Amino acid sequence: MSSSFLFLLLLILHSTTTTYSQTTASAPAPPGPANITKILEKASQYTILLRLFHMTQVGDQINTQLNNSDQGITVFAPTDNAFSGLKTGSLNSLSDQEKVELVQFHVIPTFLSTLQFQTISNPLRTQAGDSTYYEFPLNITTSGNQVNISTGVVNATVANTIYTDGSLAVYQVDKVLLPMSMFGPPAPAPAPVTEKTKKKSNAVDDTSSSDDGSATADASGTASGKRNLHGFIVGLAGAITFIGMLCS
Repeated sequence: MSSSFLFLLLLILHSTTTTYSQTTASAPAPPGPANITKILEKASQYTILLRLFHMTQVGDQINTQLNNSDQGITVFAPTDNAFSGLKTGSLNSLSDQEKVELVQFHVIPTFLSTLQFQTISNPLRTQAGDSTYYEFPLNITTSGNQVNISTGVVNATVANTIYTDGSLAVYQVDKVLLPMSMFGPPAPAPAPVTEKTKKKSNAVDDTSSSDDGSATADASGTASGKRNLHGFIVGLAGAITFIGMLCS
């Protein structure tokens, strides 16, 4: 009887301890936001882009924005082979600020899925800023499942989806996206004034000068005539007075 009671007591204690352990076990921590650097490192073949992310601190800016914003981020990531297609010295010729703008030109400040590429409004604004034609325009078009990107300098293609989670999207592109402001032709100078416009302007000036001269001449002639008439009258009055004196 005592053995049965002891066995039952041990069974109750064991069950209570197991239940308590299950309820006090800590839940797994929720996953943190994605890290663009770790994603590209894991994907490999993005050594040059990673170096630019580090030099310009754009990589840290992306991670910070993912932590503090609900809009998400889209990154177009050129491979090392894409960078090797640039002219020799292209990157080294850029200033520090231009390197920042080049990297930012590959970053869209919102999350874009592949389906959204079909209905996107061009030109697309990037982290580089101004999207006007001679600054940082980025245009995306689709043809079937193919996504094409045009900068006005190069035409690139989205080759693969590296990562997407609804907040961050990273797409592999086969070319470095070169902005117009750094690699395109210079903006055209303002249109010069035509000869026809110059002649018309000169004709107006000549007419004004001619009118002013005529008016001056007329005014001068009138004043001179008045002075002569006044002198004649004064002289005549003096002569009459002199003759009167002689006669008296």
